[in-house]
Amino acid sequence: MTVTRPAGERLDVMALRAALVADPDTLLVDVRTPGEFAAASIDGAVNIPLDQLDAHLRRIVHDAGGRMVLLCQSGARAATAVEKLGRAGLTDIAVLEGGMNAWVAAEAPVRRSPGAVWSLERQVRLVAGGIVASSVLASVRAPRLRFVAGAVGLGLVTAAVTDTCGLAMLLARLPWNRSSATDIDAEIDAAVARLRG
Repeated sequence: MTVTRPAGERLDVMALRAALVADPDTLLVDVRTPGEFAAASIDGAVNIPLDQLDAHLRRIVHDAGGRMVLLCQSGARAATAVEKLGRAGLTDIAVLEGGMNAWVAAEAPVRRSPGAVWSLERQVRLVAGGIVASSVLASVRAPRLRFVAGAVGLGLVTAAVTDTCGLAMLLARLPWNRSSATDIDAEIDAAVARLRG
């Protein structure tokens, strides 16, 4: 008997680890950028970046055949991916609550690559903080620059309220976040082989 779960179920780290033991065919799909995935990932996960999901949505939905758990750095991008996949007809999908941040905090096993790219969240904090600090300092000579700091603050509030971050979407397109060339078709093939294996 197959159990159909609602799309978007949230699993904490302990529940996911138990699910992986109980059902080794559970497919982990990491929707972070290739650079983030190369830096740290969960063994057995496949990388299908969120910005590539729409282009491959039909194939993922058509070929998916088992339990799928999506993850990202904190859970927000994975939740967006679950919504897209759920609207496209997948039901047996879940999100790792807290994403890689929670996985690492729970001291669960992680594949690491030294010297790899920072997470998008860390890059956003660096860029936003740098813009705010430099515009506040520069506003001593050019008072209107204080509005730049205000605009960044408003952008961060909007990002928190809407759970989407325009700055993160822009940073995800930069070359270092795409440094590891992910062959999406190969990742989907690996996922399908694992589900049907």
